[in-house]
Amino acid sequence: MQGPLARMLDARRLHLQHGPIDLIVEAFGPDWHRALTQAEARFPTVLTGLVAELDLLRAPLRLVRPTGPVAVRMTAAVAPFRQFVTPMAAVAGAVADEVLAAMITGCRLDKAYVNNGGDVAVWLAEGQELIAAVSDRGDAGRVRLRADLAARGIATSGWRGRSHSLGIADAVTVVARDAAVADVAATLIANAVDLPGHPLVARVPASDMSPDSDLGARLVTVDVGPLDTAEIQAALAAGQKAAAAMLGDGLIAAAALFLADQTALVGAFPTPQISHISGEHDARFQTA
Repeated sequence: MQGPLARMLDARRLHLQHGPIDLIVEAFGPDWHRALTQAEARFPTVLTGLVAELDLLRAPLRLVRPTGPVAVRMTAAVAPFRQFVTPMAAVAGAVADEVLAAMITGCRLDKAYVNNGGDVAVWLAEGQELIAAVSDRGDAGRVRLRADLAARGIATSGWRGRSHSLGIADAVTVVARDAAVADVAATLIANAVDLPGHPLVARVPASDMSPDSDLGARLVTVDVGPLDTAEIQAALAAGQKAAAAMLGDGLIAAAALFLADQTALVGAFPTPQISHISGEHDARFQTA
């Protein structure tokens, strides 16, 4: 595997890539360049630290006692969820949180973000906000984070994504206190959007797709056929129930669930009431 790579995408955005980790980093404010330098300095040991504890992180939570900083973030993120989940459900968000923590240390910034393939960690100074475009569903696919709200993490999961899902959601986007918790919640809510045993949903054991998967022989979705309106609504309702329980437990701030042509919202999903967002940065992230 090639070593860690760093390059500027343009005058302000830094791209960091190492194996499966692919980050876009940006900061605004007097010390924005220093913030990018600190992110780049922290990045080279992120993946190696995870690899050193990978077997442990694929194990059930009760067996996990990690020591690396990203691994500790992952374990802390999954701990409050009362169902089967391994720390790997938080890996993308935890990496984003860790690099963001490094880049903001000692820096005078207005705002900053780390986007790890759509799982986004955000830092905001007083009075600031960021708008993230997380799907193509119009304003339902855009999230506004504000400095006066506690949420600083956004994550999206679904069976069409880069990791395996037990459910049939095209996508579930979650807003939570940090990216790691949002990552776990999005994974679990996406799992809950489901029609168990439906003949048009094709599934295979996760271990057939990835022999070392933390999901083992659990069945993951590989195809979803055309569903009727009632079936779509039933699957979304199951996901909404799971999301509502997490909202009630204070684990998430909001969630948006997408399946076929329908969308379901839980909580006060912070969508921007504007028709155009300026300052586009990449296909998945924009900032006002």
